[in-house]
Amino acid sequence: MQFKGESVHFLMTSVCGHVMSLDFVGKFNNWDRVDPAELFHCPTEKKEAVAKLKMPSFLAKEAKGCDYLVLWLDCDKEGENICFEVIDAVRESMRITDHNVFRAHFSAITEKDIKAAMNNLGKPNENEAKSVDARQELDLRIGCAFTRFQTRFFQGKYGDLDASLISYGPCQTPTLGFCVQRHDEIQTFKPEPYWVLQVTVQTSEGKEVVLDWERVRCFEKEIATMFLMQVKEFKEAKVTSVSMKEKAKVRPLALNTVELMRVASSGLGMGPHHAMQIAERLYTQGYISYPRTETTHYPENFDLLEVLRQQQHSSDWGEEVREVLSSGINRPKKGHDAGDHPPITPMRTASRSELDGDAWRLYDYITRHFIATVSRDCTYLSTTAKFEIGKEVFKCTGKTLLDPGYTIVMHWQSFSKNETVPPFSDGEIVNIQEAKLQECQTCPPDYLTESELITLMEKHGIGTDASIPVHINNICQRNYVAVGSGRRLVPTSLGIVLVHGYQKIDPELVLPTMRSALEEQLNLIAHGQASMHAVLQHSLEIFKQKFLYFVKNIEGMDQLFEVSFSPLAMLGKALSRCGKCRRYMKYVQAKPARLHCSHCDETYSLPQNGVVRIYKELKCPLDDFELLSWSAGNKGKSYPLCPYCYNHPPFRDMKKGSGCNACTHPSCPHSLNSNGVSSCVECDGGVLVLDPASGPKWKLSCNRCDVIIHIFDDAHKVAVDDGTCECGAQLICVNYKEERTKLPNEATELTGCVFCSPDFANLVEKHRAINRPNRMAPGGRAARGRGRGRGGKGRGKGKPKDKMAQLAAYFV
Repeated sequence: MQFKGESVHFLMTSVCGHVMSLDFVGKFNNWDRVDPAELFHCPTEKKEAVAKLKMPSFLAKEAKGCDYLVLWLDCDKEGENICFEVIDAVRESMRITDHNVFRAHFSAITEKDIKAAMNNLGKPNENEAKSVDARQELDLRIGCAFTRFQTRFFQGKYGDLDASLISYGPCQTPTLGFCVQRHDEIQTFKPEPYWVLQVTVQTSEGKEVVLDWERVRCFEKEIATMFLMQVKEFKEAKVTSVSMKEKAKVRPLALNTVELMRVASSGLGMGPHHAMQIAERLYTQGYISYPRTETTHYPENFDLLEVLRQQQHSSDWGEEVREVLSSGINRPKKGHDAGDHPPITPMRTASRSELDGDAWRLYDYITRHFIATVSRDCTYLSTTAKFEIGKEVFKCTGKTLLDPGYTIVMHWQSFSKNETVPPFSDGEIVNIQEAKLQECQTCPPDYLTESELITLMEKHGIGTDASIPVHINNICQRNYVAVGSGRRLVPTSLGIVLVHGYQKIDPELVLPTMRSALEEQLNLIAHGQASMHAVLQHSLEIFKQKFLYFVKNIEGMDQLFEVSFSPLAMLGKALSRCGKCRRYMKYVQAKPARLHCSHCDETYSLPQNGVVRIYKELKCPLDDFELLSWSAGNKGKSYPLCPYCYNHPPFRDMKKGSGCNACTHPSCPHSLNSNGVSSCVECDGGVLVLDPASGPKWKLSCNRCDVIIHIFDDAHKVAVDDGTCECGAQLICVNYKEERTKLPNEATELTGCVFCSPDFANLVEKHRAINRPNRMAPGGRAARGRGRGRGGKGRGKGKPKDKMAQLAAYFV
């Protein structure tokens, strides 16, 4: 193949989202030992976004021997940022200069767009990449400082918050603020009665027609009654004018991201986050153009005719497309050109059988919307007849469809039926059939829909087209709002108290003005008009001062929490004894699950999303706390733990949040040293550990990942033996009751290797055992070697699936 006038060999690879992510250096990730105020200026570092992928070393290896780098990341600011992450990863392998790095700009993954991008290569935009770096750093520092302080302060006092994290975010919190503002408007709304004068007349053909009062309504009953009495003095009404005017329901603007999210929520019942995930998948599969765009105007050179022709053989809208092609397309309405990407457009035809439910529904809408933009406007005849009864004026209005236009394809916007007006004429006299007052009442506004919230966020500059769905998803996932019927967002008690607390201490923390001003600063970086360092320094100093003021006045928010939530000491049920005072601690099940000792006034975190029970009333040999057993069910992980060690690891190589299956105590019968069997079948550094409390559904679980191996179902006792197999795994002794034994020759006891012993083959959920070099497990004996058993079901949940790969780079 040819590149820059010479024959070359192309090597193509990809990345999975960001290669690197920003985080604080090690010691500042400890919530207990670091003052959150330090996070505004403490050192940060770039870490691998997904460590298990080892993406930087992979890219460096692929780049060896290559002379040119062509970057094909998504053409938005995040994509530009990933470009420079890729450049940094391959810098050591290639001699990176301004002359051998190129950027491909494209809006769709089609042959035409890819070839056009390859023929018009540019350079990556460093300013846009820096604006993303600045946003990441601001969100990290500001969000973590407030979140750590709030979470520790309130979770240590209240037990029914039902939230594992009480977070603050410069975008997330104003988003929540919109929802709570509408809630407050509903709560403070006072219904007000009003009266409408309603008149019914009879035409010469005997048809009854209800007339609308030109004054619309009256809020004073006495005055409304006076108007009624005046009208009742007359038996007839006079037609003073009949006007007819042709009107149009205009076709839509070209589709951008915000409108797609609005329609997906209000029309298709999909959350914006879910809708954008589907849109991204449709894009990478080549069905639609790039789904993140603010533009609603097609470029002058956009081939509308070619896109339309691709859809003419569809069984769903082909007939409508052929009609548009035969009558000639209408030039789409002029919209807004944001200078980023063309509007969202179908790139190739698809059928219902090709795409699953939600993917088809979204593709269906995108395609119909595009066809509508090049169709005729919907036109109708509007007829208005005005009537006079004394000095009061009434009217009736009707619509008659002339040309359905684009509503043929966007059928949900079509007229349900013609609302015709009887053929009145000027000066005609009609009989009054009835005149009455109708009493009504003003109604409060409803809760915000996702669609309305998206509109507010766009209007106030909260988030970008890419981040808006993430912020909405966050406030739902963190139990600040609940999604009600019609995808309306109803704030929870926690969400309401948080916003009211911010308003009480510093209203700017929840107002959209702070974030929109910040976004303007970030845009200046993207356009090369401001220094990244200056913007960071200025913005962080403002938020640091706000944080310090917030901490100083937290009692104002705490007073609101006291009214809505219950103290820890009043909640929960007695579960296990405290190792310090020997009194029972209470188990608080509301998120986040935890133990609270009211005598010591201490709270201990517990593993989440599982069942916690007392573990045989056994005690930890280190601190005298009673042990607990945590289980995610028969098919999930389970292990014993000490509440104190779980929160305060006693050994240097034991991480916070570890159970007994990761404890390196040399002699404790519940520790890794006593129950470890072999290295994990899938991850590095993990050890398969027997859960001694899992019987009769015995299992080995990895103490690092989600791998589970089920063993010896219905056995009476299973224990780790001192012996070691040749493969390096520890031997296991299994004991069955005589009437339930599954061992060969009806034996009741047998010792062997779960990976190698043929007598265990049918009792362990595995296919084969694979040996690995014998290696010392952390804090264990040589017998905890790296024997490796692989099983079908024994893999348990396995590793999470990788995220969708992005088209990343050509190495030439």
